[in-house]
Amino acid sequence: MAEPSSAPAATTDVDPDVGLAATPLRALLQREPVTVAPTASIRETAELMRTNRVGSVLVVEQGRLLGIVTDRDMRNRVIARGLDSARPIAEITTAAPLTADLHATAFDALLLMARQNIRHVPVMDGARIAGVITASDLTRQHTTSAVFLAGEIHKQDSIEGLQQSSSRIRELQRALAVADATAYATGHVITAMTDALTARLLQLAEAQLGSPPVDYAWVAAGSQARCEQTAKSDQDNCLILDDAYDEGRHGEYFRDLAKFVCDGLDACGYVYCPGEMMAMTDTWRQPLRRWKQYFQRWILEPEPKALMLTCVFFDLRKVHGRDELLDELRSDMLRLAAGNSIFLAYMVGNALSRRPPLSVFGRITPARSGLQRGKIDLKHLGIVPIVDLARVYALAGGHPAVNTYDRLDVAAQGREVSEQSARDLRDALEFLAITRIHHQVRQIEAGQTADSFLALSELSNFQRTQLKDAFLVVQGLQDVIGQRHQAGRF
Repeated sequence: MAEPSSAPAATTDVDPDVGLAATPLRALLQREPVTVAPTASIRETAELMRTNRVGSVLVVEQGRLLGIVTDRDMRNRVIARGLDSARPIAEITTAAPLTADLHATAFDALLLMARQNIRHVPVMDGARIAGVITASDLTRQHTTSAVFLAGEIHKQDSIEGLQQSSSRIRELQRALAVADATAYATGHVITAMTDALTARLLQLAEAQLGSPPVDYAWVAAGSQARCEQTAKSDQDNCLILDDAYDEGRHGEYFRDLAKFVCDGLDACGYVYCPGEMMAMTDTWRQPLRRWKQYFQRWILEPEPKALMLTCVFFDLRKVHGRDELLDELRSDMLRLAAGNSIFLAYMVGNALSRRPPLSVFGRITPARSGLQRGKIDLKHLGIVPIVDLARVYALAGGHPAVNTYDRLDVAAQGREVSEQSARDLRDALEFLAITRIHHQVRQIEAGQTADSFLALSELSNFQRTQLKDAFLVVQGLQDVIGQRHQAGRF
């Protein structure tokens, strides 16, 4: 299924990041990595960097990567501190650096840099060091680049500064649309900016409040967790606290931290969740043991409110903090859900509650009354039903994937859905999502508030046929999963 052709007119430079989705990382490696032994002096390392005209060197011992040193490390850890340059380089090395796989795409490296605010990434071919990729290797255009916008976000030390940086996210989405980026790529890039804002707000909060008294994981839910955001999103987040948490001793700290971050996100355009599903709400700021109790109750006693909550909180991804807290919770909840036929039956019922807007004759039927008369709700009647189907497939198979495209892939591998049906759903999701993105960009350019309500007049006859085909795919797979549920095949 082709993408819609009515992309907005290009009036700005195309973001070079978008072409990286199909570029293999190995194609960007131009030279062998520059390496030093951990016993080399700081002065020797600096001279090596100058001679080779590189901004980083890898610290290697017997072919094994120990760490990385960048020109920024030289400034901050040596010159600024007056450190003796005769000292061994190991003293200022960033140990166990984040790495990229040689067989990944350049886009994967871009996201890693954007989310972690780093500029140099070692590239590995298994245990072999293949080279180093830098931000400048990935993009030369700074104005709407995801890498450089994320870097700008991490430099801000005030809410006002973060507001200014976040105001450029809409332009980033526009540049992606102009360049005909896929919805999959757009969702990952835009979500990476939300992650960067969230992480920076948490750093500012900790600087103001002091070090956290116990470990925590700040966790995104909903579209941010799935890496499927657009520039128009509200907040869905929560806090998982270590079980050492004590309300009397630690409660005030985490209340203040969560409020600081949620208020900051709202100031940056990520409005408060209407259902208050945010870490600043006491219910969604709990120790791990309490979160496990939540999911046990929701899964074993599925009632309407529990199903609504599971649709939000089964889609979780850690943005900042300790990985193990979410990993343990996810493992526990997947164990409870997989093979639980009663719970899955309720989830199927929920997935069938939103049907594509098609008549009995298979014609598209826009809203007939109200403010959205004559329009189609692309999000709730097109995209969300696919998200719901993919979530059911993932839960049925006990798969930890969160992104909808990824869930469809692993569900096909696990035979929760056929490979053909998974491809059809991916194509339908891509068409619906990119149509929504282009619709929102046109609204932004016209000075309007972005939404998901599309007038059919915005589409060509060819695109209307594609829209109908996408809806038919969703409707057909909804019918199939409904029949499976009735036959007790979960």
